[in-house]
Amino acid sequence: QVQLVESGGGLVQAGGSLRLSCAVSGTNFRLNTMNWYRQDPGNQRELVASITGGGRTNYVDSVKDRFTVSRDNAKNTVYLQMNTLKPEDTGVYYCNFRILNANYWGQGTQVTVSS
Repeated sequence: QVQLVESGGGLVQAGGSLRLSCAVSGTNFRLNTMNWYRQDPGNQRELVASITGGGRTNYVDSVKDRFTVSRDNAKNTVYLQMNTLKPEDTGVYYCNFRILNANYWGQGTQVTVSS
């Protein structure tokens, strides 16, 4: 059974940092491109960052140079280091991967950035 479990969210002041983790089980983790999405109330989920099995990364423009996605294939875990946080980074962060037409999601972790 596939499971994704996020952790590391919380309340932080603008300019602060948080590190999110997503532990994955039930899949051949090292083959999966892993994604981090963000959703705030009233909006669709937005792809924030992704990392391929080989370690290539991609970011939405709004988080470039502030966020870093990484993975530890030995631990089946993907991370999102978020620095210089802004109030507009507030939302529920989800990790995700896709296999063919199937999407797998974690339960999400809340990140709140106060001004």
